Amino acid sequence: MQVYLDNNATTMVDPEVLEAILPFFTGRYGNPSSIHSFGGSVGSEIQKARERVAGFLGADHDYEIVFTGTGTESDNLAISGTIAYYTNKKHIITSRVEHPAVVALCNKLERDGYRITHVPVDRNGTLDLEYLMDSVDDDTAIVSIMYANNETGVIFPVEKIGAFLRERGVPFHVDAVQAAGKVPIDVNRINCDLLSISGHKFHAPKGVGVLYVRRGTRIRPILYGGHQEKGRRPGTENVPGIVGIGKAAEMAAAHLSRPGEMKKMASMRDRLEKTVLGMFKNSMLNGSAENRVPNTTNIGFEFIEGEAILLYLDQAGVSASSGSACSSGSLEPSHVLRAMGVPFTSAHGSIRFSLSRFTTGEEIDYVISVIPGIVNRLLEISPYWDSAKQEPAPVNLQAKT
Repeated sequence: MQVYLDNNATTMVDPEVLEAILPFFTGRYGNPSSIHSFGGSVGSEIQKARERVAGFLGADHDYEIVFTGTGTESDNLAISGTIAYYTNKKHIITSRVEHPAVVALCNKLERDGYRITHVPVDRNGTLDLEYLMDSVDDDTAIVSIMYANNETGVIFPVEKIGAFLRERGVPFHVDAVQAAGKVPIDVNRINCDLLSISGHKFHAPKGVGVLYVRRGTRIRPILYGGHQEKGRRPGTENVPGIVGIGKAAEMAAAHLSRPGEMKKMASMRDRLEKTVLGMFKNSMLNGSAENRVPNTTNIGFEFIEGEAILLYLDQAGVSASSGSACSSGSLEPSHVLRAMGVPFTSAHGSIRFSLSRFTTGEEIDYVISVIPGIVNRLLEISPYWDSAKQEPAPVNLQAKT
């Protein structure tokens, strides 16, 4: 059996989305900027997608939707575009657990002379809201905070932050890449000025993102060229991607309107999580058990390496990801888990399982069946584990490991 539980990394393109985009690779391949009808008809499909995404995000005007190439580009445009307008302000506030798209940019800006405030989180991954509020001053150019964390799924209090910053006139950017399609998003309820999403996180194709820019928000482009996206993001549009994210947004909105679907996903996630945590005394949940998106769990196993777990899972046909950056060649645990104060012995053995609306109960049962053999095998060879501390978890001998 092949089981994919790495949906925070990317998702399958929904078959209905695929069907919607295929014509734009062959029969309807015109440039939407062309004056002739062959291209102009394609332009009308971009407008339709823009309206769908605006509805998905609760935007007041489709003009507020800017199509980009990725979530990373959207984050960069939001932050760099804002500080390029407010050149007299040199302070940026973000959190210690942001996505690398924001972390790397802020590190670069710090080297360029900007003052960066990194808001801490507690052991559950909960943002220190008071610390953030106390950090805002007259020199603050922008606050950039994620909606939901990509490793733990923990949701941040973006509505409270937005209300606070709106009163003070400070631009607020929300990285909602890991929230889109998992929880309802309403930019007016959040009170954000800018918000980023990425299509491939909710069953659209890779290579297309969105930056919501509230009407009246001042940003400057980071790319220069043509007139596309009203000059805010020049370059010939990725028509199949834009059509795809429009269709995916429409479908995600429909799924979110049916609470039972998200509850079903959360129920499967919880069953996997509770079963695994109950098997091993050396396991722990990383992040809040309540305040998170419905598809994500991050489980740490003490005294064994997450990469080894992933390799054995892969051999068993299960795709997941590690909470450690070791998979990228680093020997350090992820910056998210370190910021949360997760013990070093557990951070190195942390695994993220992330479900989608296509995940089945049968797949969860299979993953539960293969994990005991894998973890027990690694504990037996771990030089840091005293086998006398714990009886091995029962192993399903029918499982293929």
